Amino acid sequence: MTSWLLDDVALDSDVREPLHIQLAAALRDRIRDRRLQPGETLPSDTEMQARLGVSRSVVRQAMNSLVAEGAVARSRGRGSVVAPRRQHHRLAHRAAGLSSQVAESGVEVKTHVLALEESLKPAHAEGLEGDRSIYMERVRSIEGLPAAYIRTWLPVRFGEGLTQAELTDTSLHRILEDRHGIALTGGSRQVRAVSADDELARLLSTRQGAPLLLLEGTTTASDGTVVEVFCTWHRGDLITFDLDVKESDGVGESEGVPRGEVLDAERTARHLANQLRRIAG
Repeated sequence: MTSWLLDDVALDSDVREPLHIQLAAALRDRIRDRRLQPGETLPSDTEMQARLGVSRSVVRQAMNSLVAEGAVARSRGRGSVVAPRRQHHRLAHRAAGLSSQVAESGVEVKTHVLALEESLKPAHAEGLEGDRSIYMERVRSIEGLPAAYIRTWLPVRFGEGLTQAELTDTSLHRILEDRHGIALTGGSRQVRAVSADDELARLLSTRQGAPLLLLEGTTTASDGTVVEVFCTWHRGDLITFDLDVKESDGVGESEGVPRGEVLDAERTARHLANQLRRIAG
């Protein structure tokens, strides 16, 4: 039963914001941070009226707005339920970035550039050539929702001349491959589960403490040159990481994948699941 979720909802008739907007916002927040799970039944209109001390019209207007947004589904006999939220999948072991992978599924991906400048190369980007780098910050949105915040460092020869306009709503990898005639084929990846601080919560339109998936690593060209160092924070409620784990044949390798790598991927998946459960509380 989800009625307990209304216990800390405080509607204030003395503020300018109408009560139905306040109620819709409170329920929307609980859906976004997964306190209300997809498919979960919401309290009935009558129960919300009684618990919150509001009129029937307030509850109806709030629920109608959530239905119009696609956050809630209503059906005769079942009442109101949290609508399933589409999860977007990213293959952590692929060199292709989030923009390219998600766009392959036909959904709208937008990119907003927050920063683009030349600066001293940070210590953690030692794999990049030279003493300076091109630094950029971007936010990727999927179907209108901020889904990932990206920090990227490029060698000056690859990043020099890039503009915010050409980086908006496009793939950085595609630009680099077209401009420099290179193929981005490899690199390293590490995945960790972290919680959103104030700044990350603001950038990704989520709550402080919300679970995020942090993907860190490098991308290399076919000749082994490190072309980028990056850190990408993904909203855990919008992005799912897929790990390509192949079954061992019992001899030690399966389809060219060493048994140790298979076990490492399995351990990584279990470890991430445990981390996300702990962060989500």
